[in-house]
Amino acid sequence: MTELGLGPLALPLAPLVTGIALVLALLTGKRIAARRGASVENLLWTIFAAALLAARIAFVARYWPYYAEAPWHILDLRDGGFKPAAGIAAAAALAAWLAWRDRPRRKALLAGVLAGSLAWSAGTAALSVARPKQQLPDLTLADANGRELPLRSFLGRPLVVNLWASWCPPCRREMPALAKAQRMHRDVGFLFVNQGESAAQIRSYLQEQGLRLDNVLLDRTNRLAGATGSPGLPTTLFFDAGGRLVDRSLGQVSAATVAQGIEGLRR
Repeated sequence: MTELGLGPLALPLAPLVTGIALVLALLTGKRIAARRGASVENLLWTIFAAALLAARIAFVARYWPYYAEAPWHILDLRDGGFKPAAGIAAAAALAAWLAWRDRPRRKALLAGVLAGSLAWSAGTAALSVARPKQQLPDLTLADANGRELPLRSFLGRPLVVNLWASWCPPCRREMPALAKAQRMHRDVGFLFVNQGESAAQIRSYLQEQGLRLDNVLLDRTNRLAGATGSPGLPTTLFFDAGGRLVDRSLGQVSAATVAQGIEGLRR
């Protein structure tokens, strides 16, 4: 399990792991520093902020063309666009420099950083192990015209499957980016599998928003969500050409995070 389901919404557990690691770092550093009548919480917060900023900057730099048209989207962290390696490197460098400069608080600072790092590494490894190995389910769904289409008929090339509904705000926000990605990446298949709504509702929404999408499928009873263990919306699934689930993005995606997912399929 790599997400927490709250009704129709899903929250990824990776940010929760990061939060727990930060709390453990702060508590460890505070306890050791208190023995000397000192405080290291401000230093640990600075290191965390530097790591977060470096990870985001590295991601934006890698996918800058997707942000160039609307640079303010850089500030929208909901897409989860980070490069952890860059964040780790920045945190390690800053922690080493601060520890060298501040000898009285060195032990507490390094203990806090070590505790947080171990907790984050263990949590991340646990999530990786817990991620189920899945294949594209053997389901048949209807399109808006009532034509029955087996999902596995789309195999043979990388496949991006988006689970969405028109009542879901993050689904609505991410749809233009997904529509654009479908036009840009013609070597990749895209399926927009609506969860629980009628063909009339879907047509009305797409017309209202001016969206032109290929491969819009209806899943009135949420069978695909159940078969893939996707407890909330939106969820975007990345399958390789053989139908193996390679990655899963919970919550709103951006053009950059979709491009990152597609890169993983091509590798």
